[in-house]
Amino acid sequence: MEYKSPAYGIIAVPVEKIKPNTYNPNAVAPPEMRLLYESVKSDGYTMPIVCYHDKAADHYIIVDGFHRYRIMLEHQDIYEREKGMLPVSVIDKPIDQRMASTVRHNRARGSHDVDLMSNIIKELHELGRSDAWISKHLGMDKDEVLRLKQITGLAALFKDVKFGKAWRPAEEEE
Repeated sequence: MEYKSPAYGIIAVPVEKIKPNTYNPNAVAPPEMRLLYESVKSDGYTMPIVCYHDKAADHYIIVDGFHRYRIMLEHQDIYEREKGMLPVSVIDKPIDQRMASTVRHNRARGSHDVDLMSNIIKELHELGRSDAWISKHLGMDKDEVLRLKQITGLAALFKDVKFGKAWRPAEEEE
């Protein structure tokens, strides 16, 4: 079967069926949110919301596009114009891959909240992902992963880190 990018299968989904994820580290300041509103008001939704479809709950969980989703929730004029529907591109990936996808989407265009990023590192570590996997899939170097682990302060995150023996105290001569 030939691969087909999700962008070729955009669907209209009622905003009430769309739910934010619990791990998005991206933050948009009020001036940029106003600009995003103006963009959607002037140009419409030019980019779909990227979601995972939780078939059991029949919800679409946002992977990318949380702030575009918020625009519809917070602006009645947009909700009415769009008839409460958002364009959605669906990806079918496990949670670790969705987390990585969220970070890749965000890093390509925005800034991140450091505490939330460190929580993603912690969660990926708890899911069994190695530093090398995190580094590769989130586009970080090893030092950045280490710094984000340090923020959480959890010793368990450092169990695989090799530390050198910097010095050994000399015994006092008597």
